[in-house]
Amino acid sequence: MNTDRRIWASLPTPTVLICPDDLIEDINPAAEGFFNASAKAVIGVPVWDIVAVDYPLEDAFLRARESETALFVNDVDVGSGHRAPQKSTLQIAPLQGMPGHMLMMISAREMSGRMTQNHSVKSAAKSAIGMAEMLAHEIKNPLAGITGAAQLLSMNLDAEGLELTDLIVAESRRIVKLLGQVEQFGNLSEPSRAPVNLHDVLDRARRSAQLGFGAQMTFIEDYDPSLPPALGDKDQLLQVILNLLKNASEAAGQTGGTLRLHTYFEHSFRMRRADGTGQLLPLQIEIIDDGPGLPEHIRGDVFDPFVSGRENGTGLGLALVSKIISEHDGWVSVDSTPGHTVFRISLPRAPEAKPQPKRES
Repeated sequence: MNTDRRIWASLPTPTVLICPDDLIEDINPAAEGFFNASAKAVIGVPVWDIVAVDYPLEDAFLRARESETALFVNDVDVGSGHRAPQKSTLQIAPLQGMPGHMLMMISAREMSGRMTQNHSVKSAAKSAIGMAEMLAHEIKNPLAGITGAAQLLSMNLDAEGLELTDLIVAESRRIVKLLGQVEQFGNLSEPSRAPVNLHDVLDRARRSAQLGFGAQMTFIEDYDPSLPPALGDKDQLLQVILNLLKNASEAAGQTGGTLRLHTYFEHSFRMRRADGTGQLLPLQIEIIDDGPGLPEHIRGDVFDPFVSGRENGTGLGLALVSKIISEHDGWVSVDSTPGHTVFRISLPRAPEAKPQPKRES
């Protein structure tokens, strides 16, 4: 890789290279994160089809190109078809030695998704502890009673009934374990990393949801059958999916709705960290619902604790989702409009097992 490409890949500011006919010629990794789209997907696309700016910018942009001068636009909303607008400052300048080419740099005040995930996680770790300490003891006591009742019922049930009581016992114990983790939110245990079949996790979460909080929902499985294993903690990832399914089910209400579980592999998806290092996150999970969507005033803060769109919601579920995915070196984001909300999780791939050398007889 030459020096220019190394500098381009290392730029922390989302930057777009625009060719003379206003098509996107290249974007750096930071811009991939900002627009929630890979370079491969946007190269050759008209820039204004990707960069949505709440400002009549096209004429000023053309004048800056013709006069070969820089253009600065402060405090405008910048977004795309893949993410919600973000209050930003635009810096546009001609590229020296390449007539007609322009560089666009986007400086967001507080960038959501991968840019603010660490900030959200830290704030969640600090503020969730007090709420957890108040609630954990009161919740654990009735759960112990539920577990005991299920075990007593199982003594006189057939195989089908035993499956249900076993699920009650297993889920109750898992919730008790989770409450212990939430009590120490800021010190959530490190994931026990191992290869994880994400479809097994999704299926288990779906079955649990259909037997409980998501009974009114219609589930659609849209899986990539060739998806390789992820590197993560199966129980923690299960909790993430359950939290997202529960949020969507509660938002749909008694009338129900449709939940689509979608997986796919994106080769070029990379997260760039604050220290300049990058990591491929090719495994994608999307939880898609057709509910009312997130209230507009909280869309940028849904991963912070105590931020909830429900009247009696604690706002801890998505904060925990962000915490767990961050601990997995992954990324979680949301794109929400009425009738279409997508929570997207990007995870690293488990390393391929090395073949064992054959032993000579």
